[in-house]
Amino acid sequence: MSLPLPFAHLRVLELASVLAGPQVGQFFAELGAEVLKIESPAGDVTRTWKTSAETAIPSAAADTSVSAYFAASNWGKSSLVLDLTTAAGQADLHRLAAQADIVLASYKPGDAEKLRADYATLSAQNPRLLYGHLTGYGPANTRAGYDAVLQAEAGFMYLNAPGPGQPPQKMPVAMVDLLAAHQLKEGLLTALFQREKTGSGALVQVSLLDSALSALANQAATFLVTGRDPQPLGSGHPSIVPYGTVYRAADGRAMVLAVGSDGQFRQLCAALRRPEWANDVRFATNPARVAHRPELEAMLTAAIAAVSGDELLAELERRAVPAGAVRTVGEALRHPSAQPMLLPGASPDMQGLRTVAFRSPQWAVASQLSTPPGLGMAAVAPFSLGPSALDETTAPFTCVPPAT
Repeated sequence: MSLPLPFAHLRVLELASVLAGPQVGQFFAELGAEVLKIESPAGDVTRTWKTSAETAIPSAAADTSVSAYFAASNWGKSSLVLDLTTAAGQADLHRLAAQADIVLASYKPGDAEKLRADYATLSAQNPRLLYGHLTGYGPANTRAGYDAVLQAEAGFMYLNAPGPGQPPQKMPVAMVDLLAAHQLKEGLLTALFQREKTGSGALVQVSLLDSALSALANQAATFLVTGRDPQPLGSGHPSIVPYGTVYRAADGRAMVLAVGSDGQFRQLCAALRRPEWANDVRFATNPARVAHRPELEAMLTAAIAAVSGDELLAELERRAVPAGAVRTVGEALRHPSAQPMLLPGASPDMQGLRTVAFRSPQWAVASQLSTPPGLGMAAVAPFSLGPSALDETTAPFTCVPPAT
């Protein structure tokens, strides 16, 4: 007997765009919810965010409204175009919201009220509605939130520099957006649990700034405990050595170590045929290794440069020393261990990446989802609008509901 998907009974309206909100929408879609993405006539802006590699593809697919960026967060959804600046569009939204369990929104404070798409308006007809609202800086600040700016303002770019005095660097994915998406998921799951007990809906508010600050973790604690700013160390770790530094072996293999205990360090020394290092007073304990970071890093760099990286990685795995090769994105996704995270589409040449990374024997895993929708491609049932002002200019429902 096949197990049901956990949220097969949920209906989600996605008014959000770009990355954080759509990530939450795909999360619910992967777990069985019906997700209807409401877009303006212009569509989600990420439909136009194409890399030069995409625009160079000599195929019809390169001209579609589904960019790689859009595809990163919009599997398993249908798309409906509504112009919420019009009374007709607002009326259609209200009919949909009356049937929904969750609304995802990412309006600047005050904008949802202007469009009559705010929690107070929509929950008046649907008291069980859960409304997840993403903002840049909280509900009292109308400033728009952008991931790169938040990475700068929350300290991440400073800490991500190659070293003290080096230029700050942004992380290569919109990490603050992803952190906010996780916070919103947690908030909505909490609200769902509460609704099971009370029967009442809830407004869940998440800001990009709070999400970023909450993720500073040990770096924030260092400042709060000592009063001193933690310094950028590239990929190194402020309180563990060796941890995160990139080494290059004789065969060109780039690799990192994540040696978190003195026992692991002894095993590393044995694998490098330098057992005496483990007894050196400068390196015998982690505090000593942190104090003598430059000396140890120089010694490790020279020792690893003289051996085969692949052979060393195999030996470290045998000795239970945490270590790994530095892979490209393609190498990571082609690796056998990554295959369960790839999401097959209806088309054999289309794949996506799952947002749901947890598993349980108590529920199913979506074996396939509909591919990211073209602008205005929506299902007619069960999220039917009924009699409304929709006409042929607002992209009528044309495709089947997402497959699970």
